[in-house]
Amino acid sequence: MDGNIKIELKPQFDFDSECEKVELEILKPADEVDDMLEEIEEQISDLDISIDNLTNEADKLDYAVSIVSGIIAGLIDTLWAGEFSVDRANEWGNKEVDNFVVKIAQTQGYKGDDLEGAIRHLEDSFPLAADKATNAFGGGLQHHLRDFSHHPTLVGLFFSLLTQFTGNVYGTDVAGIFKVVHVDATELIGKNFPEKITFGVVNWFFHMVSDMAGSSTSVREGKLGTGLPGPLVSLLKEISALPIFRNMNEKGYKEFSVWISKLFNGTLLGERDGSGKLIEAVKFDLRTEVGVAHEIERQSLPVIVNECIVRGFYFVRRLYVEIKDGNVKSVHDLKNINWNNILPFKNRTVARMITISTTTFMVIDIADAAIRSGGFNASCVLRLNFVGIGRFTIALGTDVFMGWRKGKKSRERMLLKAESLYLLEAKMYYGEGLMWSAVKDATQSVDSLYEAMQRLSLQIANDMKAVHISIDSIAETDVSAIEEQNKGLTSELLDIL
Repeated sequence: MDGNIKIELKPQFDFDSECEKVELEILKPADEVDDMLEEIEEQISDLDISIDNLTNEADKLDYAVSIVSGIIAGLIDTLWAGEFSVDRANEWGNKEVDNFVVKIAQTQGYKGDDLEGAIRHLEDSFPLAADKATNAFGGGLQHHLRDFSHHPTLVGLFFSLLTQFTGNVYGTDVAGIFKVVHVDATELIGKNFPEKITFGVVNWFFHMVSDMAGSSTSVREGKLGTGLPGPLVSLLKEISALPIFRNMNEKGYKEFSVWISKLFNGTLLGERDGSGKLIEAVKFDLRTEVGVAHEIERQSLPVIVNECIVRGFYFVRRLYVEIKDGNVKSVHDLKNINWNNILPFKNRTVARMITISTTTFMVIDIADAAIRSGGFNASCVLRLNFVGIGRFTIALGTDVFMGWRKGKKSRERMLLKAESLYLLEAKMYYGEGLMWSAVKDATQSVDSLYEAMQRLSLQIANDMKAVHISIDSIAETDVSAIEEQNKGLTSELLDIL
C-alpha cells in the first residue's frame, strides 16, 4: 500500500454564480413579457380609438336635425327636381352632343357651324378601318352596337388598336355570339408602329365624335340617326358576348343580347298603344346617357342639400363643444382642439344621422310619387329620386357595416385583454422566481454572518484562555519583588482580572 495518500479536492459550490444564472434565466423571459405587454397596450389603445369612431353618440337634437333635413330635401325634390324623364334626357342629350360635335370639328379645321357639315368633315378627315366591315355587323343600323371598335370606351379603343395590328374587326353576330371579321383596308391600316397608333387612337377618337350625332346623311334627312351606344350600353353588350350568357330564345339568339339590342334601338322603352303596338321608339344611345346624366344631376340637388345640412350641423355643434371644453379664447388656443372629434366624416354618429335623414327623405319621395301617380305603378317608379335611393342604400349599408366592424373590434379588444391578463400572470410568476432567488441570497448572507460569529466567538475564547494562562504563569512567579516596589499593585490586578 502506497504511503502517499492523494486527496482529490472538488471545487466548492459557487452559490453566487448559480444565483446569477437563475436570475438571468428569469429576467430574459420577463423582459420579453414586458415587450409583449407594451405592444398589446398599443394595440388596445388603437382599438379604443376605432371603437370610439364606430360608436353612435347621436342624441335627440342630432336626430331632430336629421329628420328636419330629410324633410327639407324631400320638399326640394317634390317642388323642383320632379320626375325622371327619358324624353327630357333625350332632348337635352341631343342638343349637347350636337354642340360638342360642331366644336370638335371646328378645332380640326371646319369653318362652318352646322351639324351636317361638321359630321361630314370629321368622317372624311378621320376614316376608320372598321367601317369596311359594316355589312358584316348588321349594316348601318346595328354595326355601331355589334362592332366593339365603335364603342366609345376603353374597350372600344383596345379593339381599334387590335384591328390595326391584326387586320380583323371584332364584335358579335346577330345572335350575340362573338365574331371576328377580316377587313381588306390597307390604306386604313398603319404600315408601321407610329401609323398604327395614329390610326388606332387619333382617327378612332375623332371618328367616334362624328358618329355621336348620327351620319351626315341622316342629319340631312332630318333624322336622329343611329348614333353610338353609350358607356353603359357598350359595357352590357361587351359582357353579353361572354360564354357565361348562354340562355337562348326560340330563334336561337342570346336573350341578354336581344334585350340590349332592343334598349339601343328604342323598342324596349318605346311608347305602345293598348294592343302593345309600338307607336314611338325611345332610343337609349350615347345622347340619351348624356341626358340621363343631366337628369341625375337634377335629382342630386336635394341629396346634396341634405348632406350639407347634416354634416354642417354636426361640425358646428361639435366645434362649439370643443371650444367650450378646451377653454379656447383666442386663435392661438385653437391648437387645443381635437379636430378628429369635429370633422363630419368617418364616424358612426354622422353615419347614423345621414341614415335618419335619407330615410325621411325617401319616405316623403315615395309618398309624393305614389300620390302623383295614383298608386304604385310604372309611372310611380319614374317619379322616384334614384340618386336619393342610391344614397339611402349607401348610408344604410355604411351604418350597418360600421356596427359590424365595432363588434369585430370589440371582440379583438376582449381577446387582447385576455392575453394581457395571461401575460401579467406570467410576469407575476417570473417575479415570484426572482423573489425566491433573493431569499436564497439572503439565506446565504445569514449563513455567512453566522459562520463569522462562530469564528469570532472561538477567537475570543482562545484569547481568554491565553490570558488565563499568562495570569497563572505570573501567579507562579515570585511577586514579592514586584509587591515591594509597587505596594498593592498585585492585588489590584487580580481584582481587575
